[in-house]
Amino acid sequence: QVQLVESGGGLVQAGGSLRLSCAASGRTFSRLNMAWFRQAPGKEREFVAGISWSGSRVYKNESMKGRFTIPRDNAKNTVYLQMNSLKPEDTAVYYCAADTDRSFVSTGKYEYDYWGQGTQVTVSS
Repeated sequence: QVQLVESGGGLVQAGGSLRLSCAASGRTFSRLNMAWFRQAPGKEREFVAGISWSGSRVYKNESMKGRFTIPRDNAKNTVYLQMNSLKPEDTAVYYCAADTDRSFVSTGKYEYDYWGQGTQVTVSS
């Protein structure tokens, strides 16, 4: 089992920045591929960014590339989502996810085995 706890969400003005954190426990963090997804009201959960267990492979949603990064710290069992130049359309619940299959970094939500409870990000215009 893996427990994931997100933090760092909140209210921010357009153009601002936020850093989300996801702390993992229960399984060796360095054996997990990690990702962030988000879900806005009335919309499907969408892939934001993913990172391999070693940090050597990173994938990002094209619409967010250049604004979001996904660093991880295996020593702290934590993955982050650094969000810059935020827009009102970034408003959503952001979820951290873990995949025990390390062969590739998936962008599909059904590939991920464990999920956090989510953290709300609201961007005001």
